[in-house]
Amino acid sequence: MDFQLTEDQRALQGATRGLLAGRFGPDRLRAAVGDPAPDRALWRELGAAGFFALRLPEEAGGVGLGLPAAVFVFEEAGRALLPGPLVACQLLAGVVDGVASGEKIVGLCEGTRDPVLWEHPATCEELILVEKGTGCHDRAGRGAQGRTGGVYRSAADRVSCAPFASVDPLTPLARVTDLPRTEPLALDVPRLRREAALLTAAQQLGSAARTVELAVAHARRREQFGAPIGAFQAIKHLCAQMLVRTEIARCAVYAASVTDGDIDVTGAKLLADEAAVRNARDCVQVHGGMGFTWEAEVHLHLKRAWLRAECWCTAGEAEELLAADLIA
Repeated sequence: MDFQLTEDQRALQGATRGLLAGRFGPDRLRAAVGDPAPDRALWRELGAAGFFALRLPEEAGGVGLGLPAAVFVFEEAGRALLPGPLVACQLLAGVVDGVASGEKIVGLCEGTRDPVLWEHPATCEELILVEKGTGCHDRAGRGAQGRTGGVYRSAADRVSCAPFASVDPLTPLARVTDLPRTEPLALDVPRLRREAALLTAAQQLGSAARTVELAVAHARRREQFGAPIGAFQAIKHLCAQMLVRTEIARCAVYAASVTDGDIDVTGAKLLADEAAVRNARDCVQVHGGMGFTWEAEVHLHLKRAWLRAECWCTAGEAEELLAADLIA
């Protein structure tokens, strides 16, 4: 059995990386810290390139690729720290008109009581509330009272939100205080939550891989005592551990994109979160005092990794679900 990426898959990754490098490079990334609103021109360009319509059938105007292709693309988005409700737009491209082409931006709210919106409502035309069930993906599709989880659609101007401080300057947050549940959507809630967790894990994977690159590059460039710091054993061990975490997470995320199973996705999210957070912390350590400055890219990866680790299946939820599966 061959687990290597095909030429088409590599080409997809390369094209996505090239597009993002050209349109959202280091200078644009730093500029976005002061203005985190999605770049509408870039959003439409992503739509034209098929970023949001990857999994839509060709007869519906999509690209006709599967979940693995979306994972490859989201890995590159995570590597570039591209801000905006990417997961929401990918999952709702075939549900809300204009999303697949990049003309409309939608946001996803997660929760039942005081839902959290993973994007400021001012950047979205519509909001979709996904009621949270038990566990990461609510495998039975039912909440604590046995009620099927719901998905509700509302125009952003009809939703009341209370913004609150975000650890990530590129991801404004808001707590939904009132969202009318008047327009339900007939969507598979467990699948929606499962795929949201997997695409978030893919972003974490991309971030983990990027911080390995940043750490190794700095270790080769920075000198102490007349030698590159990468020659010191402590730095070698940090970089080696970062690479191992990344490749373990990569195997889990890629495998989960093929199986699309609850347990596989849960494990992949857990491993990807750990790789992204711990790699970013180790990368800061390799950079020393410079890693904490606004000029460095690594602190943005750490803050984004912290944030993603708290959405669409936290470590505690994942561990509970995996333990229950093992016991069963």
